[in-house]
Amino acid sequence: MAEIHDLEKLKQSLKVAEMYYEDDLSQTEISKSVGISRPTISRLLQYAKDNGLVKIQIVNPLVDAKILEKQLKQKYGVNIYVVSNNYGHSHSLQERVGKYAADFLAKVVRHGDVIGLGWGKTIHAITQQVEEQAVSDVRVVELKGSVSYSEEKTWAYESVNELARVYHTSPDYLPLPVIFDNKITKKMVERDRYIKRILDLGRSADIALFTVGTVRSDALIFQLGYFNDEEKKQLQQEAIGDVFSRFVDRNGEIVNQQIDDRTIGIKLDELRNKKYAILVATGKQKTAGVHAVLKAGYANQVIIDQGLAQLLLDM
Repeated sequence: MAEIHDLEKLKQSLKVAEMYYEDDLSQTEISKSVGISRPTISRLLQYAKDNGLVKIQIVNPLVDAKILEKQLKQKYGVNIYVVSNNYGHSHSLQERVGKYAADFLAKVVRHGDVIGLGWGKTIHAITQQVEEQAVSDVRVVELKGSVSYSEEKTWAYESVNELARVYHTSPDYLPLPVIFDNKITKKMVERDRYIKRILDLGRSADIALFTVGTVRSDALIFQLGYFNDEEKKQLQQEAIGDVFSRFVDRNGEIVNQQIDDRTIGIKLDELRNKKYAILVATGKQKTAGVHAVLKAGYANQVIIDQGLAQLLLDM
């Protein structure tokens, strides 16, 4: 009789567990449905756990992110920080990663540092979330030209102004097109004393904060009026993205020297000399660009989302 009783209890526990865990019914709802008191439902659920009918697994995205970080560091040899899917309070992936990068930046900036930055939505998502800092004598400089020929927002001035405000300093602008119509004009402009001072300041920056662009038709760099249709088509065929508006292939090498000669701002090999060369990126469309930066050694600190991290690990 005891065996029959145990079998019936097992069946009853299984049924109650299925209703509770799979059908997402409350204990009160189950009690009404099966005609058993709520305390008995609670005991049956406990019986189901004790006898291995139910196994509860807690999935911690922070742990998953840490595992990915360790695997990526082993693969690429640099610090890669993976932002978990529940980091911060924003629903926007870009804002969550931006918040992480803002917090990271606040930890590494020291007295007297020069911070150089690019522009774009990703950079702006960082600078608008950096909290006011107590460090002093910090300089903030643009690492590439920021004037365009369109109404499309680059967030260049907003970003440099926000960061300068946080560190109680005046921003150092590079108020030029990032890509000139020809290299002769660019070289003449580079000789200007003010421009030379800004470029030299950028080269000496302790920290470079940047992202990667894509070569999709809707990429920001293609909306700014720098290229004719033929140049755009050529870049889309040869490049996988841009870093500081310098177009690179899968190995991080410049793909079109003529266009690069027209580009003003920090050169990519200069990133290797930075104390912190911080690459921040979100979204699977940035995978090839981030991989190219890692392959070329342009970044020594990388901050990315979990989905992008998994794609990089699988490459």
